[in-house]
Amino acid sequence: MYEHYKFQLEPLPYNYDALEPWIDSQTMMLHHDRHLRAYVENLNAALEGYVQYQGLTLQQLLVYPLNLPPKELSKVRNNAGGVLNHQLYFTMMRPGGSSSPCPRTRSALERTFGSLEAFQDIFIQTALGQFGSGYAWLVCDPQGRLKVLPTANQDTTLPMNLYPILGVDVWEHAYYLKYKNKRADYLESWMQIVNWDVVERYYNAYAK
Repeated sequence: MYEHYKFQLEPLPYNYDALEPWIDSQTMMLHHDRHLRAYVENLNAALEGYVQYQGLTLQQLLVYPLNLPPKELSKVRNNAGGVLNHQLYFTMMRPGGSSSPCPRTRSALERTFGSLEAFQDIFIQTALGQFGSGYAWLVCDPQGRLKVLPTANQDTTLPMNLYPILGVDVWEHAYYLKYKNKRADYLESWMQIVNWDVVERYYNAYAK
């Protein structure tokens, strides 16, 4: 993806059917090629008339003060969040998943939540408890302290100075074709395809 305007749709890091049987190929195609593409195109359209902000990255668009009318600011922030959240989500999965968290991440999870199993339970319950559309995130602060929290719609944790290292999309378009209204089944399956190598990379990048 380009670092700034005009943003482009970043390809999936695997084939559409690579996550089956946990996530079906039709869901992946629609999620990436339609939903994410729409956020990219809408973000570019929202920034088209604002040259002063076209050099900002996604992260900067979400954090820096933008002198925009409220309606235009909402368009930029919602669509920038949609692009960032989806790109993170797609990178946090891989075919077959990773067998377990890498050493530094596992140690931090056990220190914070007591065990990997306890973390997974808290994470899934947080995702189940998100009313309507949104995400559940495992985030860290600059000191490396971990926390699980939800965000609504395409909000991000960056304005809170919290960096997402693992996140699951609980908008219905992420799972409804296969799981219908059974969000819990989707979440249990999703935990089988977590790319813990990427989680470790994000954790090492953000935690001092």
